[in-house]
Amino acid sequence: MTQPALTFMAPVGPAGAPLLVLGPSLGTSTILWEDVVPQLATRFRVTCWDLPGHGVSRPATAPFTVGELADAVAAGIRELGAPALYAGVSLGGATGLELLLRHPDVVTAAAIVCASPKFGDPAMWTERAAQVRTQGTGSLVVGSAQRWFAPGSIERRPVLTGRLLHALRDADDASYALCCEALSQYDVVPRLGEIATPVLAIYGEHDAVSPEEHARTIADGVRDGRMIRIDDASHLAPAERPDEVAATLNEFFGGAR
Repeated sequence: MTQPALTFMAPVGPAGAPLLVLGPSLGTSTILWEDVVPQLATRFRVTCWDLPGHGVSRPATAPFTVGELADAVAAGIRELGAPALYAGVSLGGATGLELLLRHPDVVTAAAIVCASPKFGDPAMWTERAAQVRTQGTGSLVVGSAQRWFAPGSIERRPVLTGRLLHALRDADDASYALCCEALSQYDVVPRLGEIATPVLAIYGEHDAVSPEEHARTIADGVRDGRMIRIDDASHLAPAERPDEVAATLNEFFGGAR
């Protein structure tokens, strides 16, 4: 296994403000957060990172674990000026939990958004990896649209949702497959009790990938956890309900500084 190379965007926000790092979901890019960032950058110095082979990050050249993604994020945070606040969606949220376990010194509070301490059956991820290697990420677009967005979300935000689905299609096939294989090995349920950093588990009302019970497992499992629902959202809440997500994060991180 190898620590992957990740690209962070230049931070935006007031110089000297607390650093806030935002992580992506599988198949997306920093586009996921673009309507939330301006609302956070009034109080925080905000940066986003891209998964290997997604957005502007280089493709992966070797297998990696979610823990090794967290190692790469920790290295980026240290370069930008640790400690930081952290929020991540789906795989980005899983990376956040691993970050809290492996590098608790670099994060002072974390929001785990539309994510799980374990994502379903490992065989599902190995099968999806095989599908992408043979058919490409474009073969996932229809199914992902159904999982990612709540009823009415695509109609409410057609341009942004279209860009997110294009980001999925444009992701590097091999890197996406390696992300799937990393998720097939990911399971932090037995270790949640080791996390002492304040955690907010955020879930979307219609999210079948990371439903309420997964958020509850996180909030109840860590030592200092709470949870909150974003109404009329599914798995990509920051894109579907940016104002609600931004307000939730501003309140949580404002109290955690």
